[in-house]
Amino acid sequence: MDIPRPNAARDRRRRRLGYTAAALAALALITLGLSRLKPAAPKVDRATVYTDTVHRGQMLRQVRGNGVLLPEEIHWVPATTPGRVERILVLPGAQVQADTILVELSNPEVEQAAFDAEWQLKGAEAQLAKLKVQLESDRLSQEATAAALVAECSVAKLDAEADAQLAAEKLVDRLTALRSKTKAEQLTTRCELEQERLRILGDSHQAQLAVQEAELARLRAVLELKRTQLEKLKVRSGLAGVLQRLGDREQLQIGQQLAAGANLARVADPTRLKAEIRIVETQAKDVSHGQPAKIDTRNGVVPGHVVRIDPAVQNGTVTVDVALDGPLPKGARPDLSVEGTIELERLDDVLFVGRPVHGQSDSTVGLFRLVNGGKEAVRVPVKLGRSSVNTVEVVSGLNLGDQVILSDMSQWDAHDRVRLN
Repeated sequence: MDIPRPNAARDRRRRRLGYTAAALAALALITLGLSRLKPAAPKVDRATVYTDTVHRGQMLRQVRGNGVLLPEEIHWVPATTPGRVERILVLPGAQVQADTILVELSNPEVEQAAFDAEWQLKGAEAQLAKLKVQLESDRLSQEATAAALVAECSVAKLDAEADAQLAAEKLVDRLTALRSKTKAEQLTTRCELEQERLRILGDSHQAQLAVQEAELARLRAVLELKRTQLEKLKVRSGLAGVLQRLGDREQLQIGQQLAAGANLARVADPTRLKAEIRIVETQAKDVSHGQPAKIDTRNGVVPGHVVRIDPAVQNGTVTVDVALDGPLPKGARPDLSVEGTIELERLDDVLFVGRPVHGQSDSTVGLFRLVNGGKEAVRVPVKLGRSSVNTVEVVSGLNLGDQVILSDMSQWDAHDRVRLN
């Protein structure tokens, strides 16, 4: 028989409500848990990233730049006089000596000036010879006059002495003796004056000869200058080396008219080269004179040292001249593109790692450090110190043996963790 159960329906409703509440609570808990879950870390192909390990020890600081080989001595050959190009005897690329004639010029005015200067000199030489003959004749005439006066003076003195003796013996009158004495004194004075005139005449002759000889020396110098200008129409190298260029901007042509001072040719010694390296201005602050360097010519590496640092910045770079200390490899020539590495200093007992793509010296960057056996990488802030070409000092943020990703990870800036597969 059926037993009446008046509370069964109510119990069923209660159970139903309990199940519903439990389901709602579970759903709420699941939703809350899912909302708090972090998004899954993105996957990065390990083959596409470059990693390095943090080391401790000696770190070599270097800077690197591109440049060219240039001659230590470049000799520009100018046109000392204006002229027209008549002949080109040597073409660029040829070996030349200091006295090798490169170009022959012509200038009728220079030729005429040299001709005129030569004949002016010959005329001055003839004038000097004529002056010497004339002065010698004047000197001889003056000496003859002086000699005659000396003889006349001697006779007058003898006459005066004789008349004085006769006057003392009353054989001649006193007036005659006085006249003889006066005449002798007068001739003596004239004789002294003629001797002084003869001496002055010699000084005058020397002065006239000095003036003419000075003019002759001037004309010789003018002729030498004109001959030099004429000789300079045959343009010589002036330096043993290689002829690099004929003309300043354009190749020299036969018949071309050149002004005085125009650059005709450029000659350089190919055995004495230096490297001109361009260093980024932010890296050039630590470069100083005497630092060792290495120049890569693509056919060998040549040691060298810094000899000059350009004080000005051009296009974001500083030009550094490096003197080459070793023999040049084959194929080294002016204007050859090279790569130079300058050694700044050696840091002992420091933490260092390969230089990240966007890692600058004395800055803080975020680097991905490998964890979980290299399966994942987490971003950590790393403070960098002094940098080199391929390495950088680690001030803080990493420890010895840590592995970090050095490649460009900017596309994962929104994530602090990545997975490597």
